[in-house]
Amino acid sequence: MEKEFKIEVFKREVSSKKSSLKILRKEMKIPGVYYSHNSTDSTPLYITKKSLIEAQKTGSRIFNIAVNNKKRNIILKSIQYHPVTDEIIHLDLYGVDMKRAVAVSITISLIGTAIGVQEEGGVLVQSLNQLDIECLPLDIPEIIEVDISHLGLGDSIKVLDIEIDEKFTLKTDKGQTIASVTHAMKEEEVVVEVDEESEEFIEGEESDTEESEETKESEDGKPKDDTETSENKQDK
Repeated sequence: MEKEFKIEVFKREVSSKKSSLKILRKEMKIPGVYYSHNSTDSTPLYITKKSLIEAQKTGSRIFNIAVNNKKRNIILKSIQYHPVTDEIIHLDLYGVDMKRAVAVSITISLIGTAIGVQEEGGVLVQSLNQLDIECLPLDIPEIIEVDISHLGLGDSIKVLDIEIDEKFTLKTDKGQTIASVTHAMKEEEVVVEVDEESEEFIEGEESDTEESEETKESEDGKPKDDTETSENKQDK
């Protein structure tokens, strides 16, 4: 088990303005909330992006923070990512009892190369990326490995097919498929029928669309950028 790592947290004021969260993120600060197993109350807070990166590098799953001048053992219960940039935009810090089981979602790591892919030309499809389990905080694994090397073309592996340590209580539906090897989809050849009367092309002729685009760009001498940037609207 990795040693516990202390994360410095700072309280933040709750505001109805989304701009306040944007300002935090621009300052390389990640908003979040702290709550625990024995309370319905929550505490708004933030941590610096630098602190989070350092914490993640340790490989630890249990972290220490100070809330109201009291030491708390926490796990990163939920991490919310921006749908476009994959930047972390919100954290849930969950206070745990080290002697009490906690429910967590663990990433599934597929190991090996399926026979159906290597020798039969199939395609591997991973349908499930995480397993939901319950265990003591100190037993939380970083990943759960699933060997798929034996899968042939048309085969699949379900949750009920894998073995997990007895200290874990599985919460994911055992009937769910984790991965399968399927036939590769064949590309259909597209046949284009050309009308003999319209087959000729007059060299140098421009379409109305191309001409209008050139006109639009030449109005001020610079191309116009019509691309819109999408902002994350998720906020807790």
